[in-house]
Amino acid sequence: MTLTTDNLFYSTRLKMTPPRAEDVQTMLQWNEDPEYLRNVDTDLAIPYSEKQLEDEGETKNKEVYFRLRTHEEDTLIGFVVIHSIEWNNRCGQLAIGIGLAEHRNKGYGTEALNLILRYAFHEMNLDRVGLDVIAYNAKAIRSYEKVGFQLEGRARSAVYRDGKRYDRLMMGILRSEWETHNQIHTEDEQA
Repeated sequence: MTLTTDNLFYSTRLKMTPPRAEDVQTMLQWNEDPEYLRNVDTDLAIPYSEKQLEDEGETKNKEVYFRLRTHEEDTLIGFVVIHSIEWNNRCGQLAIGIGLAEHRNKGYGTEALNLILRYAFHEMNLDRVGLDVIAYNAKAIRSYEKVGFQLEGRARSAVYRDGKRYDRLMMGILRSEWETHNQIHTEDEQA
């Protein structure tokens, strides 16, 4: 995955932008997809109201939030956030969502992960980024592993969906690991 070095907010196909007023209508469509709602959060799959979506995405002291858009069409496809930042420990938690099914399984998630990790490690000067994911979300887990996240722990039987119990996996990546992993993949692409 090649990241452009001339713009901190751009990768090959994606850009990270602040929220725009017109995003709300697209995000309301995401709310109609139970797969999206059930993968993006472990809480109840309840669609957000228009007002809730309007208020979402304000960057705060312990959170940096971006919307994900394609370069060519400027199409809103998702969001990415580093939250629960502990500045003294140089750590934060990552959350990502690709909204519509038509934008999933195209490599956007992996590309967005590399983009936000570059931002987290090189701009925010974090040393560790963690996340948690439901064990049934195999596609997300593969994306996390592709960019270098490692399994660090498991909360057994922590999510209840459709009469079944699922583990919540805790994953993490260190700056040095991401830089080494990213360097290896950059060299592979250039060969």
